[in-house]
Amino acid sequence: MVLVACQDSQTPATEIEMLQSNTASPALNTVPPDPTVNDLQDLMRTGRLSAEQLVQHYLDRIARLDADYNAVVEVNPDALRIARELDQERASGRERSALHGIPVLLKDNIDTADQMKTTAGSLALLHMPTPASDAFVVQRLRDAGAVILGKTNLSEWANFRSTESSSGWSARGGQTRNAYSAAHTPCGSSSGSAVAVAADLTVIAVGTETNGSIICPASNNSVVGIKPTLGLISRSGIIPIAISQDTAGPMTRTVADAALSLGAMVGADPSDAITDNDQTRSTLDYSDYLLDGSLTGKRIGVMRSLFGRNPQVDALMEAQLDILREAGATVVDIPLGGNNEMSAASYQVLLYEFKDGLNRYLQSRGGFYQSLEHIIRFNEVNERLQMPWFGQEIFLQAQAKGNLDEPAYHNALRLAKNTAQELLNEALSADNLDAIVAPSNGPGWLIDLENGDNGASVNYVSSSGLAAISGYPSITVPAGYVNGQPVGISFMGQAFSEPLLISIAHDYERLSAARESARR
Repeated sequence: MVLVACQDSQTPATEIEMLQSNTASPALNTVPPDPTVNDLQDLMRTGRLSAEQLVQHYLDRIARLDADYNAVVEVNPDALRIARELDQERASGRERSALHGIPVLLKDNIDTADQMKTTAGSLALLHMPTPASDAFVVQRLRDAGAVILGKTNLSEWANFRSTESSSGWSARGGQTRNAYSAAHTPCGSSSGSAVAVAADLTVIAVGTETNGSIICPASNNSVVGIKPTLGLISRSGIIPIAISQDTAGPMTRTVADAALSLGAMVGADPSDAITDNDQTRSTLDYSDYLLDGSLTGKRIGVMRSLFGRNPQVDALMEAQLDILREAGATVVDIPLGGNNEMSAASYQVLLYEFKDGLNRYLQSRGGFYQSLEHIIRFNEVNERLQMPWFGQEIFLQAQAKGNLDEPAYHNALRLAKNTAQELLNEALSADNLDAIVAPSNGPGWLIDLENGDNGASVNYVSSSGLAAISGYPSITVPAGYVNGQPVGISFMGQAFSEPLLISIAHDYERLSAARESARR
């Protein structure tokens, strides 16, 4: 098979300009800054705003402002038509859910069977066949009445191509920039989703996480991100890294909007057996857990191993712990930390599962490129476009792995998963804890395309690993700012403890009121 060079590298800005529509009347004086879902539903239910006007409002904002952020790679040419149809449904007395008419942006590794592309940021997939069906999570959102507004940029291949990558860079989309400082990293890999929400280019965005790819960009762009329990949200139709850790999750400006979004995304998918569980079979309204006073009587463990690295982050976190105490929570220091053997084993698992999962995805989708080996060759042939800043050493490591029948894979999976779950289970049970709290991340580092993220911040703080490897849930909420850069606080818990974590996060958000708008 001959692998050809990419013939078309049309820029995202050109796509957005081409696809923008002006058929709906402006709503600039109607839509408030940084609106919540409930704000917008009140306007639409009382006839002061239509879904079509709302979509046009966000198309206009993307066209006007996204050159500063580079967060959106493509807008949906069908978005206004879909919004009009949803307006007609509302006029006839039908409202599908709280997301009826609400715009949602999707990370560009989530399949849509429409006129948009799904590329994981790679030019190799830019002209691949359109996926045969929407990802299951997209079906769920459409059924709930959400308007899929477009696709967001990401760290190419969800940041699993090179150890020297720059978070938020892809060959398709270029470099996404932090919503609070263009010079600083947006973090990755769901960078465009976080930035778009922070900059009010959408109401809701969907990200994906293998390890930190929702939590880090949400934290570094002062938005809420939920990394759900593995098995709560289907993985079918999402370009994979690792079946043992991958999940999609919502990114919003408030915990309430994240709860509404999560509820719409959850469901049992016959194509993804892990979603066949008690939590997906019955409808759960996570908004029921948005209760003031939820912190009272809770026992929360502090992951002290992440303190002592950055004095400014430490001081900010101590102030947040005081908020928890003042709200009636008992705050307990716990000796919970990472584990080098666990992390090393998890990386090996990711290499094995990426090769297997990507080969299966590409073969199912059809088209010229049918394997990781083909993508590696494409990158070599198109080095100037695909690898101007960093290489593909992770790809090469993954390609060198065998199949998932190998004992080395199963041993690594068992070590990583069991260690992470045991560490969290023991920490939660030893002190009868409801949740564990930690700084989500430190403030973002300066973007450095020449050298990538590697070594960008020697004292960097990150708490995503245990929840990611174990498959347990975590939620990050804006906690404040260090030298103008956002920092989030994370709450982690047992498998399927999303209702409890949402209640804790909501009460903390209400009391801290830490988020400052990045909107222009």
